[in-house]
Amino acid sequence: MRVADFDFHLPEDLIALRPARPRRAARLLLAEGDATRDAAVSALPDILRPGDLLVFNETRVIPARLAGARRRDSRDGPGVARIEATLIKREDAATWTALVRPARRLRPGDVIGFGALSAAVTHLAPGGLATLRFDCAGAALDAAIAAEGSMPLPPYIAARRAADAQDVEDYQTVFARDPGSVAAPTAALHFDETLLAALAAHGVLSAKLTLHVGAGTFLPVKTDSVADHAMHAEWGAIDAGAADAINAARARGGRVIAVGTTALRLLESAADAAGRVGPWRGETAIFITPGYRFRAIDGLMTNFHLPRSTLFMLVCALMGTARMQALYAHAIAARYRFYSYGDASLLLPQA
Repeated sequence: MRVADFDFHLPEDLIALRPARPRRAARLLLAEGDATRDAAVSALPDILRPGDLLVFNETRVIPARLAGARRRDSRDGPGVARIEATLIKREDAATWTALVRPARRLRPGDVIGFGALSAAVTHLAPGGLATLRFDCAGAALDAAIAAEGSMPLPPYIAARRAADAQDVEDYQTVFARDPGSVAAPTAALHFDETLLAALAAHGVLSAKLTLHVGAGTFLPVKTDSVADHAMHAEWGAIDAGAADAINAARARGGRVIAVGTTALRLLESAADAAGRVGPWRGETAIFITPGYRFRAIDGLMTNFHLPRSTLFMLVCALMGTARMQALYAHAIAARYRFYSYGDASLLLPQA
């Protein structure tokens, strides 16, 4: 497969810079079998069946974007370079891997000051990756990052406006619990307490898991062939209670619907050949492309994704590439809002 097969033209003015308010007011494109319908997220209790089970990712986004300065003495006097670091993965109590900009201004041994926090650069790798060793560890480092960091808005939003205080609430799900993500599980941003109560009253069940979303979710596919792309790894966990709830719902005839591609990728990583989900803990780098046989899920609720992205490839695997290209053409013509703060789709391969 060629990456070009997953391309499409998206008008820039359809990229949402703020979410719908209230959250459940976002639009919803329903694709059920061969049928397509325009709806709203607030209509989910009428669309889903009693006994269906929604699987949510309860990861919590940390303020992973740090702005600072590298200072270095030279024969010409002290040199200062402004540095931005986006934390990607915690390596130990005091060390993170980060995406740094501009990486060309750094070398191993440099110290970057981020306000009251500082970090030494211990390693540099291609692609702007750096290993940062901070001057505090554990809970103290978590508190310092919370004080000095800002919400890591996706590049397609950050390029058009700066993160602000409203994003602290907007870019977090209402059930966020486990800190560790540097990007939100955006499909779940559409849910609020009112909608969750309405779903429960209708008999729609839910289960929660954790997948810490890494900055790799924003990285473009730079290869010509899909097979040549290296997928980023992310850490996740499913406990026994969630696994039992998922298996029981399916055994009763309910549909298991992942809310977001992060929940889907972890479910598929944890499922056996028969589709049974077990407790799971570790890293997954699963790369789902057309031809993949889904085992754990019957549907997916997800936002609208970037052209040529691994996430658009995933939804094409679920629904078929031609079907998804047609659905996205409909969404663009109907002026659905795209990406993290945009509208949603509910993809059900079987009617």
